[in-house]
Amino acid sequence: SILKESSTTLETVSLLESGDELTLEESLKAFEDGIRLARSCRQKLDDAELRIQQLTEDGEEPFDGVRDGTLDQV
Repeated sequence: SILKESSTTLETVSLLESGDELTLEESLKAFEDGIRLARSCRQKLDDAELRIQQLTEDGEEPFDGVRDGTLDQV
């Protein structure tokens, strides 16, 4: 979940900002958490991009109607 990911990220950032040296295990855990979060974010972005492509399959840009004033005419 986003809340769990955010909590893990905050814990990692807090640990790194403390200035304390990390053990090898702590460093590996922080790295694993970062990789996991990056993959999760990448998946969310890919999902959002796919949804946008599906919504605009007719080839129109998603905000064409806003620019030219025809959005309300649809």
